[in-house]
Formats: sequence, structure tokens, C-alpha cells
Amino acid sequence: MSLRFEGSAAYVATPELKIAVNAAIALQRPLLIKGEPGTGKTMLAEEVAQALGLPLLQWHIKSTTKAQQGLYEYDAVSRLRDSQLGDPRVSDIGNYIVQGVLWQAFEREQPCVILIDEIDKADIEFPNDLLRELDRMEFHCYETRQTIRARQRPLVFITSNNEKELPDAFLRRCFFHYIQFPDRETMARIVDVHFPGLRKDLLREALQVFFELREVPGLKKKPSTSEFLDWLKLLLAEDIGPQALRSSDHKVVVPALHGALLKNEQDVHLFERLVFMARHNR
Repeated sequence: MSLRFEGSAAYVATPELKIAVNAAIALQRPLLIKGEPGTGKTMLAEEVAQALGLPLLQWHIKSTTKAQQGLYEYDAVSRLRDSQLGDPRVSDIGNYIVQGVLWQAFEREQPCVILIDEIDKADIEFPNDLLRELDRMEFHCYETRQTIRARQRPLVFITSNNEKELPDAFLRRCFFHYIQFPDRETMARIVDVHFPGLRKDLLREALQVFFELREVPGLKKKPSTSEFLDWLKLLLAEDIGPQALRSSDHKVVVPALHGALLKNEQDVHLFERLVFMARHNR
């Protein structure tokens, strides 16, 4: 697969992330992406597909998802119902095979991108059940007695939020990259993509408040990149200027519209206590 990812206008990819994507392409291995929620793991597959001009097939994993669903499902209930109604389609079992994401990708004449999103949400056996299919790029459909082989090897992105440990045998078959949380410079570049022309003084104060908030000890959930962008959108919509984000003496204050950043009552109460203590100790 002679493809190379050099980034996209809508996604700020670090040099390390671009190296990881291109390494996975060169090795023809799935790219396993980890990182804090809201750091753009899912969006990466979408942007790579767009940048390389490839179709994208998405498989969003839930706690009840089984590996078999990515291959195909046999709708025996519909076939039984149709047989009772005398439907002639029942003579061909293929009419009741529902193709999964991997089957659809394997039958494409051109390469595509597959996103297996949040693989750690599924049962611990889920990754192991996909080892052979992702490694050999083929599987057998027992109902139709046919072997489905990939005509073109797809580029596979797998995301994980580290909710469960993934099996070693699965990890060996992947190229791994951890998306580090953006530093201030990278975050400013991300903001510029979404809010070009944003006032520098507002961005400076917003970044200061945001990163100070992330450093508060004891937070149950640190605010993410996507939540920071939501917060900026609200600040612009409500026409809140940089002066409102800080007190005149630059002591800590509860940020305006903090509900976009703090998402549970424990963190809100914790931050309010810190604000009270900071004011009391002036």
C-alpha cells in the first residue's frame, strides 16, 4: 500500500503521530491508538481516510458487541418467519447473511480505512476473537461455505481508552501509539484550526485557566481537548472577554461557564473549595 499520511488541514497531527500512522501503513499492521478521552483518537481515522482519499468504515464497540458481528451475522429468525410465509428466498441462505464491517472492507476492490472504536468496551475475549481475521485478512462463513479474503488490505485503526487491559497476543499484532495530551503550543494550533482569528488575549487567558484547572489535584475527570473547544465556543457565543476569566489580581477564580469543563459535582465542589481557600488566604 503506497500511501503516506502528511496531516490534514482539519487535524493537528504531531510528527510522532504521523510517524505512527505511516509505520502502520508500511508494516500492514493495525494501529492501536490510546490516549485520554477527547484527544482526537476517533477523529484521527476520519482525517486519515479523508487525507488519503479512502472510504471509511466505522465499527463502534459497545459492552455487548461480539467479534462475530464484525464479520457477519446470520438472521435465522427472519429466515424462519419467511419460511412460514412461503417466501421463496429461504432457499438461498445467503439472503439472510448480514455482512459486517470486515466483510464489507475485504470485498472492496480499493483499499479502505476501518475504525474499530473503543475496543476496550467489549468483553476481554473480543480482541482475541479477532486475532486470526486481522492477521490473515480472511475468515470463513460456515453458513454459505465460503472463505472471504481481503482483495486489498485495509488500513485498520483501533482506539482504546484503557478501560481494560488488552491481551498480549493482540498487542503483538498492532503498532502502538499513545496520543499525549497537547501542550499549550499544540493546543493553540488546535484552537486556530477550529477558531481562526480568535483574539490572542482571550486565547492566552483561556489556555491559562484551562491548564491550571487540569493541574488541580484530586480532580475525578480532567477537562479534555474537546471540552476546551466547547468552552471556547460558549465564551464566544456569550461574548465573554479575557478580563472575565480572571480577577484583577490574578488569583484563582471559578471560570465562567465552567459546566463545559467540569462534568461532575465532586470536581465542581473541589474547585469551589480551592477558590474559597485562595480568597480566604489573601
